[in-house]
Amino acid sequence: MPVDEVRQLFQGLQDRLSISRDVEVTIEANPGTFEVEKFAQFREIGINRLSIGVQSFDNKHLKLLDRIHTRDESIEAIERAKSVGFHNLNVDLMYGLSGQTREQSLEDIKTAISFKPSHISLYQLTLEPNTIFAKYPPKLPKDEIIWEMGSVGADLLEASGFNRYEISAYGKNFSQHNLNYWEFGDYIGIGAGAHGKITDTGKDAIFRTMKSKSPNDYMARFNNNQNNTSIATIENSSFEFMLNAFRLKEGFSLELFESRTGQNFQTVSQQINKAKKIGLLEIKNDRIIPTEKGFNFVNDLQEMFL
Repeated sequence: MPVDEVRQLFQGLQDRLSISRDVEVTIEANPGTFEVEKFAQFREIGINRLSIGVQSFDNKHLKLLDRIHTRDESIEAIERAKSVGFHNLNVDLMYGLSGQTREQSLEDIKTAISFKPSHISLYQLTLEPNTIFAKYPPKLPKDEIIWEMGSVGADLLEASGFNRYEISAYGKNFSQHNLNYWEFGDYIGIGAGAHGKITDTGKDAIFRTMKSKSPNDYMARFNNNQNNTSIATIENSSFEFMLNAFRLKEGFSLELFESRTGQNFQTVSQQINKAKKIGLLEIKNDRIIPTEKGFNFVNDLQEMFL
C-alpha cells in the first residue's frame, strides 16, 4: 500500500473520529526493501506498532514457505524499524516447518530475541483448506517433535522476559487489538474483504459483518450507493466467546462473559464444572482460568462448549 494512501486513510479517520493519544496503531509488513523503505514514513504518519512477518531466519525454510524475502532482509527490516522509532515491535515466527529440526526452530527464536523486540508471535504451521499447502501437503516433522518445538520455545521465550499471555503471543508489551479479539470485543471491518463484529445491545444480538472481497466489486457498489456488507447473526455466542477467551493464559472473568455474550453464566456452568473436574480449568476469584493441561489441550477444552 503506497505511503500516500496510508496517510490519506489516517487523515480521513482523524477528521471523522476522536482518537485517543495513546491509541495503539499497528501495521503489518513483510521484510524486503520495498516495505522497509516506508518504515520511517509510517512512523511519521502516526503508526506506533509494527508487526513484521519474518516466519523464519532460515533461507531454506523461507523458500519452502514460498516467501520472497531472505534472512538478511528480515534482519535489515527489524534493525530499520528500531532505528526509526518503532519501540513497539512484533516479530512473527512459525515452527513445525517441513524439514525443520527442534534446534533450527530454537535458533529462529534465539535470533528474534537477540534483536530485543517488545513482542514475539510464535505460531505452529497449519495447513489451511484451499491453499497450495493443503493441495500438496509438505512432509512435516513428527507430532512429538512439533510438540517439543512449541514447549521448549515457550520456555525459552518466557525465560527471556517475554510473558506468554495467549497461546501464540509473548510480550513485554501486550497487543491491544489482539486482546480485544480474544476477549470477544467488537471491531469494525472497513475495505474490501474486511470482517467485523458488532454487538447490538438493544437487540441482545451479535453480528458478523463482511465486505465484498473483490476490490472492483467493492468500489462499484460504493460508487452506486449499494450495500457493501453481508451480515450473519451469531447464534451460539458462548461457544464463540470460549473459542477466543480460552486462548488467554489468565482466562476471563464471569462479568466479561456475561457482558460480551448477553448470557447468564449459568448457561455454561455445567460445561465449566465438567472441565474443572477433569483438570482443564480452575476458578479463582470469579475468573475462569485454563490449567496448564487445559492450555496445552485447548481444542478439547473449546469443543466442550460447542
